[in-house]
This record gives sequence, structure tokens and C-alpha cells, in this order.
Amino acid sequence: MATNTKQELFKNIPSVDRLLMSRSLKDVSAAYPRTLIIISINQVLDELRSKILKGDIVEKGAMPEIEQVAGLTVKRLALISRPSLKPVINATGVVVHTNLGRSVMAEKVLNKFRALGGGYSNLEYDLERGRRGSRYTHVEGILKELTSAEAAMIVNNNAAAVFIVLDTLAKGREVIISRGQLVEIGGSFRIPDVMQKSGARMVEVGTTNKTHLRDYEEAIGPETALLLKVHTSNFQVVGFTEEVPLSDLAKLGRRFDIPVIEDLGSGCFIDFSNYGLTKEPTVQDSLSSGASLVTFSGDKMLGGPQAGIILGQKVLVDAIKKNQLNRALRIDKLTLLALEETLRIYRDERAAIKEIPTLRMICAPYHAMVKKAERLLKLTGELKGRNFSVESEDGASKVGGGALPLLELPSRLICLKPLRLSSRFIELWLRSYDPPIITKTEKEKIFLDPRTMQEKDLKIVAEAIMNLALLEDASII
Repeated sequence: MATNTKQELFKNIPSVDRLLMSRSLKDVSAAYPRTLIIISINQVLDELRSKILKGDIVEKGAMPEIEQVAGLTVKRLALISRPSLKPVINATGVVVHTNLGRSVMAEKVLNKFRALGGGYSNLEYDLERGRRGSRYTHVEGILKELTSAEAAMIVNNNAAAVFIVLDTLAKGREVIISRGQLVEIGGSFRIPDVMQKSGARMVEVGTTNKTHLRDYEEAIGPETALLLKVHTSNFQVVGFTEEVPLSDLAKLGRRFDIPVIEDLGSGCFIDFSNYGLTKEPTVQDSLSSGASLVTFSGDKMLGGPQAGIILGQKVLVDAIKKNQLNRALRIDKLTLLALEETLRIYRDERAAIKEIPTLRMICAPYHAMVKKAERLLKLTGELKGRNFSVESEDGASKVGGGALPLLELPSRLICLKPLRLSSRFIELWLRSYDPPIITKTEKEKIFLDPRTMQEKDLKIVAEAIMNLALLEDASII
């Protein structure tokens, strides 16, 4: 058969109007907005034109019929109408996974969302006085109760908390910090850059591995506004090291009447050493050691929503509240609700370990992970086919979120060893599942860690593994 010219082939592409009248699109027209249907049609037609231009279609007989084009449009509609933000199953073993939304909310928190999100609230209304109030009152009281701080305020994340503290208290003046604490966290957030943006002038003291109290004292001058201590939560310097304890730095600050600020990063209220884990400084420890202000995240190890929490001396917190940046950095009512409900759980430490998913996953013992892995294997059953083999083996989970970088949490992992299917294909197929299952790959093996899987995830993961075992066409994703 002779090939047709591209111009002739273009003439055979169905029009938008003809496609709108096709049976397939009429059947779904009530389910989608007309504008979305037209967008999908245009995308499919553009792909047809592209195939003609590239020479993938050279004959009229190779052109799809109008109902075939309509069918492609229906599939495209289903694809582009899916929400971009969707639930995934975290099988990586990283508890506070920054890329997967960090902390999982407690059920008690989730149960409160509908009532507050679906109606009005007293966000900034004083019900007793019948006039405008402050949104901070909803969490300031309980934060003071849990930590013994004089005052508290909240912004949208800890980077914002550090920024507004520096902008309020040290703009145009000097802030002294140890060289060993000039950290960078995810997203290229660097302490020196934040300090520069705030208008404060950074004064580095000591060395990368050793800083002494005298280094701070010798650097203090008439332009010194703050002494800043940054907890290096996402890395550790080991060996020949020394840093100044917060209590000593606080004494120095009081002697020179200079506030001492500690940025904890991944702040926590629980002493993890009581549960057989590495000790991490708590917010209460920092305040009792004399910090004028402490900043930390509301998510990460606290297990709440993304927020930046500032606690400490009332005179300093009040000054920060008056900063005009505060309005740009404030949190919304749903974040405030989630934080308040999370903090309420902390009134009972045993309840917090049990009910806050982040704490529950971090503190879960090895034997509990063995049982969870066994349940998953039992749900999977004996697999047919030769796509891969399945077994369990010991491994380690991570806290994540820039916290406790050297701590490994013993776990029992499910391992998929490739046979007919490659490890790359298995990882991609699971990541393309509904809901997506995010795994980790090491030495051409796929690992699924039950520590970060919720109970409701186990059946879904088992079904995915069974479906993958029966897959015959390795080109299907």
C-alpha cells in the first residue's frame, strides 16, 4: 500500500466536535467538566499529529478510528483528573520520611478535622470577651504546661522560626555561633544563608570539631545580639571533639546580658533513652539548661503537623509576635488544630508512645517487627510463578527527618529477590501501584520494612506482591 502524504493524514484526524459526539465521550460527559474533556481531546490529537510528523504513522489505514481516539481520550481523562497529592505506603523503613510527608497524624487528630475544617471556628475570636483574640492562645497554654516555658508562638516551619527570631532580635547586629554548627539540612537550608537573609551578621568561633567557652567569650562585643547554638541533629562529628554545654553557654549569656538561642531542629518531648534508644536532647532539657529561646519542628520527632515552635522568655516571644513577618509566616487553622490535638496526647507519655504514630514506630521493638513481617508473609501466602522469590531477613530502620543519624532500629524486612523480573522493574511496578508502594533497593534486591507500614497497609502490600508474582508481561506498568 502506498504511503500517504502527511497533509492527507492530518486531514483524517477527527475534529474535536466529532469526538465530543462519539459514544465513548457521551457516556462519560456527565462525570467530567467539559473543559477537562476538551483538554484531554487536544492532548490525544496532538500526540496523533506528532506521530505523523515523526513518521510513526504513514498510511491512512494505520490511523485509529474515531471510537479508538475517543477511547484514548477517556483514558487520558482518568489520568489527568487524578489528584496529584495522594496517599502512598511507606515501606522504606524511614520513619520521618521528608519526601513522603514526614510524620503520620494520630487518629485522635484526624477525627477532629471534619468538624473544624467544615465550619467556622474561634480561630481569632475570644469567646469570653466577645471580641478579636489571638490564634496563639489555642496552643500557648498547653506548650507552657508541657515544657514550663514562659511563652510560646508558632510559625509555619522551623526554618521560619529561626529566621523570625534572628530578624527580630539580631537584625543589623552580630550572632555568635560555633563553626561546627553551621549545618545544612534538606532543600539547601543553610544556617549562614538564613542568618544573612535575616540581616544578622554571623560571627564564627572555634573549629569544626572543637569549640570552647572562651571562644564565645572572646568574640563578645558591643554589637553582639545573640549566642546561637544549633543542634547538629542530621550529622555527628566523632573522635577528637568538644562543644560547649548549653548550661555553660547560658551562664555566659546571663553574665553579659545576651540571650542564648538553641535551634533543636527535630525537637522532642520524650526522652528516648528510657526506651532503649539513643538520648536526644528534649525541649524541656534545653529550657531547664537556661536557653532564652528554643526553636524546633512540630512534625518530625514531635509527630505533629509541619510547624515551627518558639518557646522561652516572655519578653523575647512578645517581641517576635510583634514582628510584621509574623503574619506572613503564621499557620492556618487546620495546622493549629493538628498541633493542639497532638500536644494534648503528650499529657500522658504512655498514651503518646502508643497513639502518636511517629513515636510508636520509633519505639517499636524488634520482636514486634518480626511478628508484623510474619503477618505480611502469611497474607501473601505461597506465591505462584517465577518472577521473584520472597523471604524475610534482618535489617535496620532509620528515624529520618534529620534526627538521630547514627541510630539504627533493628527490624525484620521482607525481601523480593529478582528472578524473571529485574529489581528496577519490581521497584517501578510497586511505585506505580494504587496506592503507590515506596520501597528501598540494595544489591539488586527490593526490601519492604514493616516498621513504617500501617496495619491497614499490610493487606494492600500482600495483594500487590501476589499480583506482581502472577504478572506475565514485564512491559506493563
